[in-house]
Amino acid sequence: MSANNAFHIAVLAGDGIGPEVMAPAFEVLRKIEKMTDLTFRFTEAPAGANHYLATGKSMPESTVRLCDEADAILLGACGLPSVRYPDSTEIMPQVELRFHFDLYAGVRPARLIPGVPSPIVGADRRGIDLIVIRESTEGLFASMGKGVVTDTEARETLVITRKTSERLFEFSFRLAERRKARGRPGALTCVDKANVFKAFAFFREMFDAAAARHPEENMFGDILSDMTAGLIGGMGMAPSADIGDRHAVFQPCHGTAPDIMGQGKANPTGMILSAAMMLDWLADKHGLESATEAGERIERAVDKVYADGIKPMEFGGSNGTADIAKAVLAAL
Repeated sequence: MSANNAFHIAVLAGDGIGPEVMAPAFEVLRKIEKMTDLTFRFTEAPAGANHYLATGKSMPESTVRLCDEADAILLGACGLPSVRYPDSTEIMPQVELRFHFDLYAGVRPARLIPGVPSPIVGADRRGIDLIVIRESTEGLFASMGKGVVTDTEARETLVITRKTSERLFEFSFRLAERRKARGRPGALTCVDKANVFKAFAFFREMFDAAAARHPEENMFGDILSDMTAGLIGGMGMAPSADIGDRHAVFQPCHGTAPDIMGQGKANPTGMILSAAMMLDWLADKHGLESATEAGERIERAVDKVYADGIKPMEFGGSNGTADIAKAVLAAL
């Protein structure tokens, strides 16, 4: 692991448009190096559907070792619809990494950037700024590869444990408190179906106990959609992270989009904002204020280019990968 302000970043560009959106994120981080006291060493490694086609594995052991040794992991996009395991499931090293490194907190920010269209009436005036945090190693994910399928039915087993749930709640309350300290919304909502399923009643009981330790937060339970990316302009705008106690993977919410691969149409915004999330996580982990400021600087640059009128192709505009990357770099 690195010390001070020098960080080793494992890079898994992946398949489809993954390498195309990773390149602008590299450029942004290199520019951050020139503007701050931060330094980065990037090591690229194979993972994904193309690696599976060549070797029969989603990623080699050397990639797992690299990710274990690195300070953080940047991932582009992995998997292709046409490439499957023999049981017809997709090649998803990004999910496998969650189990390798116990990345229990799936963090999915949804912030409406000025100038980006939203289907929510009035969102351009009032704004949208929320984070969905989901448990990423239990629930139905615990049944990954273990499901039972017959000619007449299929069964998967949902698992919720006290250890993982309590870590998730403490992580979530701490994130809410950090957001409030920065002047952003900090209320925490528990999402469950405790009125129907015993497992979720168990989940809610543990959440309520955690809430009693954090009385300054507001909380209530409800069922929310997991389609928050659609509220802020689509998957190309949405960053994400899978975070554990020691490791974290940062990646855009979108997939590999093989239909636009190699055409320069991919929107790199989600990948760039995932790099900003990585800096914020490194800042919190290492107590490094300059990394916090660098992540916020990237967010402000992205805000500026959209407020100034850049329009990605998925919004019906003419700006592709290179245009958006160039604009963000100029805004920095």
